[in-house]
Amino acid sequence: MNPILLSLLLGLTAAAANVFGGTLIVRRQWSHSYLRYFIALGAGFMLATALTEMVPHSLTLGGERAAFLILLGYLAIHFVEHTVVPHFHFGEETHAHEFAEAGRSYRILVGLMAHTFFDGIAIASGFIVSNWLGWIIFLAVFLHKIPEGFTVASVMLASGRSRRFAWTASAMLGVATFAGVLTMAVFRQQVGLGLPLAAGVTIYVAASDLIPEVNKEPGIAMAVLVFVGAATLYLLELAFHV
Repeated sequence: MNPILLSLLLGLTAAAANVFGGTLIVRRQWSHSYLRYFIALGAGFMLATALTEMVPHSLTLGGERAAFLILLGYLAIHFVEHTVVPHFHFGEETHAHEFAEAGRSYRILVGLMAHTFFDGIAIASGFIVSNWLGWIIFLAVFLHKIPEGFTVASVMLASGRSRRFAWTASAMLGVATFAGVLTMAVFRQQVGLGLPLAAGVTIYVAASDLIPEVNKEPGIAMAVLVFVGAATLYLLELAFHV
């Protein structure tokens, strides 16, 4: 299959996972406890993917310039999360009083849409470079898509928005994901720009957003799952990447 077409189809799949995450919190008849497993596995797999796959390919494409772009991607999301977006965490938000300020939930939505846009950039960039890289990045993105949708819907409910609006917010994350894929598909000649920026964003999401959530969990089970996530990439490399 054409790599651009495949990236568009998988972008839609990743977007659907955002919507599914929002549906979990809106419908409320699902058990939410398993989401922490997605967060822990996703953190390990994403970090391993970014450092062992995305960063080396970025450096091959762009050399020292790529290193600067990786740093820029990391710092850009750091800036958004600590200026535009108020503090939030991945998971169910139950502290409604923290969202009484008008517009706070909308700023969180904007911040998460920035994440998801670069998720799409990452998927498409990966497939432009190679099928292997595209599939690995897609898996890394997919693992944290459900928690993303769950988180934004939870924040909307905590801020007093309707269930319908909460679900719509998760759908907007999906739209941003697909927009990222589409943008990279159109500007495919700029993969040397898109891949390193997405690598920096991926490192930030894994190390600065997801790992701290794992560290809040008591016991060692969640921490072990981070290692399992990283080891999974290694096993996939042995099994499929010749």
